[in-house]
Amino acid sequence: MVYDALFGKPLISLITVGIAGIVVWYFLSSQRPTTRLVVQILFFAVMTLILTASGIDPHRFQGYDSPDPQALLVNLAKSLWWVHLAWAVIGFIRLYLVLEGNPREARLLQDLVVGVVYIGMALSILAFVFGVPIGTLVATSGVVAIILGLALQNTLADVFSGIALTLGRPYVIGDWILLSDGTEGRVIENTWRATHILTGGNNVVVLPNSFMAKLALTNVSRPDETHLLILAIRIAPTRMPSAIRHVMVSALASCNSIVRDPPPVIAFKGLDATALEVELQFRVTSPSQRAAARNEVLDLVYRHSKSAGLLLAVPASATILTADLPTEESAQPPSVTPLALIDAIPIFAALTVDEKQKLAETTAVREFRKGDVIVREGEMLPSLMMLRAGVIGARHRGEERGRLAPGDFFGETGLLAGMREVCTLEALTPVTVYEIDQEAFAPLLAERPLLAEEIAEDLAGRAERFRDRAALPPEQVRNAHAVLETIRTIFRA
Repeated sequence: MVYDALFGKPLISLITVGIAGIVVWYFLSSQRPTTRLVVQILFFAVMTLILTASGIDPHRFQGYDSPDPQALLVNLAKSLWWVHLAWAVIGFIRLYLVLEGNPREARLLQDLVVGVVYIGMALSILAFVFGVPIGTLVATSGVVAIILGLALQNTLADVFSGIALTLGRPYVIGDWILLSDGTEGRVIENTWRATHILTGGNNVVVLPNSFMAKLALTNVSRPDETHLLILAIRIAPTRMPSAIRHVMVSALASCNSIVRDPPPVIAFKGLDATALEVELQFRVTSPSQRAAARNEVLDLVYRHSKSAGLLLAVPASATILTADLPTEESAQPPSVTPLALIDAIPIFAALTVDEKQKLAETTAVREFRKGDVIVREGEMLPSLMMLRAGVIGARHRGEERGRLAPGDFFGETGLLAGMREVCTLEALTPVTVYEIDQEAFAPLLAERPLLAEEIAEDLAGRAERFRDRAALPPEQVRNAHAVLETIRTIFRA
């Protein structure tokens, strides 16, 4: 019965199968290319079987006369066969490029190959279905193509440059590139005519492909997107270079924005009576992180230098007298007393001089050796600790989540809300901290409720920053906000 339905009237059956294939293809989702290809192959195979069984050769013009009632059906059936053949080939092409993993980057190549397939299909239908002499048509179209090529040479240059860039693949969508004309940003789109680049200023620069092909290009995203930064620092030569290098190593070790493997490099570039020139070389995870990493490194260099008693040198262009230069004997390094550290912490800025002095008098000095655990995960610190010198690592379930540098403080969760620490804090270098216990801090918090809220705000902000860098777990952020709400509730009551 199926045989009679398909082969009893082969032309009607073939046309029906061809139209049904078009309808099914239309309703299948483009997100399922494999299913689409299988359906296209099945319909094409059935149509080929019907054509072969009925003695119709789609590759040859059979010369039906116009009055022949079957001429229209034969032409329609053969045209549908060629259309399904083209779709099956295009399905193979698209599936291959998708399985290669980068369909967006290969869009130009896809469009080019698909265009060639459609042109081949159209010429085949003209030649084998309608008997049009293709040789004469191609010769005539060649003259037209020359005229159009001269008129559209700039556009064609962009198109062929786009094809060359796609085949050469010096970059793909998502890569961060730097051009020799100074343009820098992330590639977000690559069309027939132009490449679209999103710059660091959040602007889209559209460059013609012919222009892109002529420029020298640096692909920052290859072999990976880590980006080298070089920062020059001038330190007054009041200490031995080895001591200064140790301070710079500690500063970079406490930075949360840079890559630790490969490790940062400290290079001395010059030494004279005015300064020791130090070059800090470190990597960031992405070019977009350069500003944030540079800011953090500068902040940490200042804090560690102040903690170690180093002085920043005057600019090389400054005019100074040699007698005014500090030496190892005459240099007066900045003092880092408890009072000086309290002055440097922004949350204590609202305190009066007397309040700061009283707070500083209650501090106790505690020292930890490298490798000492200051507090373990799940334990509570009932006091506020301000880091005077050294680097502290924060670990959550054995994985490092961030680092603290001189000027940072911790223990506020236990002091203010009696909460346990989420991370284990371990001394990565010899560490000195100033400790303020709950007994000394309580009267100040009672007199200044806003101070407690500012500390909790700082904790919440610090946890948010760490979470953005994937440095602290989400529960730390929730705990920070919980501390803030607890403090607000206490002091509103």
